[in-house]
Amino acid sequence: MTSSFKRINAIFQKDLKDLSKNLYVTSMLILPIVMAFLYSRFDGITLDIHYMIINLTMATVTAFIQCAVIAEEKEKHTLRGLMLSPASLTEILTGKSLVSFVFTIITLIVCMMITGYEPANTAVIGIAILVSVLFYLAIGTILGLLSRTVLEASVIILPVIFLFGFGSMLMMLAEKYPALSFIEYLPNIQLVEIAYKVEAGAGFGDWWSHIAIIVAWTVVMGILTAVVYKKREMDE
Repeated sequence: MTSSFKRINAIFQKDLKDLSKNLYVTSMLILPIVMAFLYSRFDGITLDIHYMIINLTMATVTAFIQCAVIAEEKEKHTLRGLMLSPASLTEILTGKSLVSFVFTIITLIVCMMITGYEPANTAVIGIAILVSVLFYLAIGTILGLLSRTVLEASVIILPVIFLFGFGSMLMMLAEKYPALSFIEYLPNIQLVEIAYKVEAGAGFGDWWSHIAIIVAWTVVMGILTAVVYKKREMDE
């Protein structure tokens, strides 16, 4: 086991232990599962419903838990010590993201099993969701670095939950108000577009651009994460 892996694992184990004691944060795991149970009682669940639950999971579990984990470090005044430790930026952010990532994957699998969603092409959908998860991890990290307490993090994350968790509903507004046309380029909407094209049996040439847009969002947010982290490292 390399020293790098040991540091990442140590951060992961610490966050896992801290998170298990915070019922307020872990309760967010219940929301998408409850939604999945409610919609599973309906006949003929549409693809939009499946992806509302999937996107809601990534907004509430991935982004919120990540945001809360980072904010808790700041609230306890331990983030500065972590920044000054031998661990690199990559090791710290990887370790801090593992808990959110693991809980996200578990919740997504549970929700899909409940609603009975089976994608026509598991590989394509899996890649699209994985890249999307990285995007939400970056957003959660940025907002966590900007928050001072877990309570503040739970407030600052609300617009993200609304915009990305229920963004597909905003498409109706975008059709009515051209100023909101940017909504169709959001990662959650692109994920839905990929799902529809995959179900229609479309080939690589039809859905690659949608994944490219999600990747672009993820890269931009990743760069912003590094910038905000470095700034906080100097401010702390």
